[in-house]
Amino acid sequence: MKLTSIPGLVRNLRRGREILAVLQRYGLAEGLSLSRRLPMQGWIKDRSGVPLTQYSRVERVRMAITELGPTFIKLGQVLSSRPDLVGTSLADELKRLRGNVRPDSMEQVETMLRSELGDTFREHFDSIESTPLATASIGQVHRATMRDGRRVVIKVQRSGIDPMMRQDLDVLAGLAQLAQRVETLAAWGPSELVRQLAPMILRELDFRREKANLKQFTALLGDKADVIAIPAVVESLCTRRVLVMDELVGVPLVQALAKADPKTNSNEHRNDPGTGLTHHGIGSCLAETYLRMVFEEGVFHADPHSGNLMRLEDGRLGILDFGMVGRIDESLRESIEEMLLAIHAGDRRRLTRLIRRVGRPRDDLDHAALEIDVADFIDTFGRQSMDRFDVGAALNALSDILHGHGIGLPNQSALLLKMMMSLEGTLRELGVGFDSLEIVQTQMRHVMVRRLSPSRRLRQARRVYLENEALLEEAPEQVLNLLGQARRGELSLRLEAIRLPTVINRLVVGLMASAVFLGSSLLLAYEVSPVLFPDAAFMGISRLSVLGVLGVVASITVMTLVCWGIFRDG
Repeated sequence: MKLTSIPGLVRNLRRGREILAVLQRYGLAEGLSLSRRLPMQGWIKDRSGVPLTQYSRVERVRMAITELGPTFIKLGQVLSSRPDLVGTSLADELKRLRGNVRPDSMEQVETMLRSELGDTFREHFDSIESTPLATASIGQVHRATMRDGRRVVIKVQRSGIDPMMRQDLDVLAGLAQLAQRVETLAAWGPSELVRQLAPMILRELDFRREKANLKQFTALLGDKADVIAIPAVVESLCTRRVLVMDELVGVPLVQALAKADPKTNSNEHRNDPGTGLTHHGIGSCLAETYLRMVFEEGVFHADPHSGNLMRLEDGRLGILDFGMVGRIDESLRESIEEMLLAIHAGDRRRLTRLIRRVGRPRDDLDHAALEIDVADFIDTFGRQSMDRFDVGAALNALSDILHGHGIGLPNQSALLLKMMMSLEGTLRELGVGFDSLEIVQTQMRHVMVRRLSPSRRLRQARRVYLENEALLEEAPEQVLNLLGQARRGELSLRLEAIRLPTVINRLVVGLMASAVFLGSSLLLAYEVSPVLFPDAAFMGISRLSVLGVLGVVASITVMTLVCWGIFRDG
């Protein structure tokens, strides 16, 4: 351990003890719930007095995360979008996580605004509402009016959230390193998981990223400005911890559609800028917009749940919260297109290869079992007609396959999967109808035209050349060096077996302990001096060899430790 790491350990010790105490309490409840006959069933209770053993396992996980605070709530919300890692049941439960934290006082909000915008920040605003419009684990939003009458919302980072989240992530990284030493947990790569998820959480602490995302999507969807609205930012008032943008005036989409009567709305004016979108056109607009983001732009809004969608006063669809945005490169987009084509063609082998290529399979992946599950997936969903295709069930089934075989997804692939599941759930929650057959078939035609276009072939050839340019330059020299080593007899092959040193060490120690045990038994049998009780017997024992007793005790102790190590490692 480095001396420079000691202050960090001391600083995080108290928080680490709090985290371990919560995990221990809910872990003990997990153990008690395994047997309903134990008398301590009602000992551990939640804040309302209900025994924890009455909750399911996934509910206890969610409750523990909630109790651990904002950092873990945000981590749980990120994991809710990763059913490939935690399974669909836990992912669905984690979607219930809400940042139910006490909002900062107006004095704390003004202190933050003063530190970010200067002491004269009040000169920019005519009024700022003291009651927050929304509160989350990282920030809170207040309505405000600028001096020129412009209605805006101010997103302010919560006081002290930055150092607290960094401290919690440091502690979490330490716990992941401990979990890495447990073989059953190490198979899931806890350290790698924390390494991937921590930057995603820390990125949300910088509001400048969300500002850049808002400007990018405003430009990308500029041709749809008559039906889709995205908040415009106030450039001069945006900093790392403060974001000022236009207020979208309207009502949540769920409330707007609940009040609307779909029978009285005609679909013929859905793109009329005077009337905006009708009830029937909402689903088509959402699906077309998000498919365009993925397959044409390569960048997409990753959180299209119903709380981030509004029906504005002019009838347009408003999209909020661009803190989480996914980006996919051309290679990944082409792999996704190939997967859709493989499902449509019923090609299980091709789909299996694509899943292995896009995901991160474990070394012990059972390829035959994966292909069987993929074949069952295609038989179930590949033959459904488009107008009856259950997108949510298909995505959940695919997530279960990935989770069951331990195939992780890259962050951007996981965000895409999360976006598709969230969009499908939103459309189902809104109860809006759209012609899925027409939209998907239109998109597939665009995919085929784009894949066969000469421009794509040229881009692909250029990408392959650039990726392999260094290899083409260095390969001849490397091959000549390899042949030279082989001719001189200097070529060596290094083999490394995982955990082989541990196995050999245990085998050697076990053999030595067995030899000591046998030798000590002979010493006891032949009463080799020095001996205990040489003249009178003690409890029927006489002339007990001291060296034999010590050898037997030592060998039994060593063999017990070896057995315990084997049992601990599974």
